Amino acid sequence: MSHDKGTQKLVRMANQIAAFFATQGGADGAAAVAEHINRFWEPRMRRQLLALVAAGGTGLSPLALAAAPAIRLPDPEDHRA
Repeated sequence: MSHDKGTQKLVRMANQIAAFFATQGGADGAAAVAEHINRFWEPRMRRQLLALVAAGGTGLSPLALAAAPAIRLPDPEDHRA
């Protein structure tokens, strides 16, 4: 996956969320990152993030990558932009 501006923004956003939860001292920062992304990111963004992870996750922080298995893949019928 190439790092176009949209991908770069997605990586930056995921890393910012991960950096925030890393400072919160909770028991499982990866779970908190995944919960935030599942609750607040639109389906298209989650699909793009998971595609990036599947392609190697270039640019994502270790905590953002650790959250990936708990990020829900949206229903294929959900085409919200």
